[in-house]
Amino acid sequence: MAESAQMAEREPVFWALIPAAGIGRRMGLDRPKQYLTLGSRTILAHTLSIFLEHPRIRGVVLVLGPDVDPDALDLPLAGGRLFRVAGGAERADSVQNGLDFLSERAHGDDWVLVHDAARPCLPASDVDRLLRELRDDPVGGLLACPSTDTIKWSDGAGRVEHSLERERVWRALTPQMFRLDMLRRANAQARSGGHAVTDEASAIEYLGEHPRLIEGSAMNIKITRAEDLELARLYLMQQGRLDGGYRP
Repeated sequence: MAESAQMAEREPVFWALIPAAGIGRRMGLDRPKQYLTLGSRTILAHTLSIFLEHPRIRGVVLVLGPDVDPDALDLPLAGGRLFRVAGGAERADSVQNGLDFLSERAHGDDWVLVHDAARPCLPASDVDRLLRELRDDPVGGLLACPSTDTIKWSDGAGRVEHSLERERVWRALTPQMFRLDMLRRANAQARSGGHAVTDEASAIEYLGEHPRLIEGSAMNIKITRAEDLELARLYLMQQGRLDGGYRP
C-alpha cells in the first residue's frame, strides 16, 4: 500500500528516443536524409535540439546505424543528456535497442517519447501538449492530425472498394508517448509475433490497448522526398530555428 502511494506521488519523468539508423531509400541520395542540411544544421541536429532544449526531457537516446561515426556528426551540445545506441535492421529493432538501453537507466513507469529523426519541424507547444495531456493516462498516446481528405480503401486491384469515414481518420505523427515497460514489452511481443510494427502505437494496439489521439500541428512533417525539404525550411524559418536557435 505504501509503495502504491509512493508511485502515485512520483513526478512523471520523460525521455526521448530518436531512431536514426534508417537509410532513407526514397530520397535517392548518397546519404541518409537525416544528415542533409537545413540552414547551417543537419535535419538530425534540428530534431535533437527540440528535445535537448526542452526543460522536461530527462535525456535523449539517439539510435544510430552501425556504420555511422558519432564524432563526425553535427550533434548539438547536450550536457551529458544525449546517449548513443547502435541500431538494428529495421526501425522496430532500433527502437527496441533504445528501450533496452533505457531499461537499465530509467524507471519502468517513466514515459518515453519516440520521435522520427526526419521530423525536424515539431513545435515545442506540441511537445508541451503531449506531456500535459498524457502524463496521467493509463495507456499513453500519440500526436496525430485529423484527415482533411476523403480516404479510399483499395480492393487491391486498383479500384475503390469503399470510402472511409473522414471524421474518424487520423494521420499518425510523432512523438508517440508510452511508459517504458509497456512499450518495451509491446514492441518485443509484436515483433516476435510477426506483427508489422509501423509505429509504436501499432505495437501497443497489438497488446489490445487503445492509445489516445492528441491533435498536433500540420507543420510536423516527415521528410521523405526532395520536395519536403523546401517545406521544412519554410516551417523552420517561421519558428525562428534556421540560425541554430530554437523558439517555441
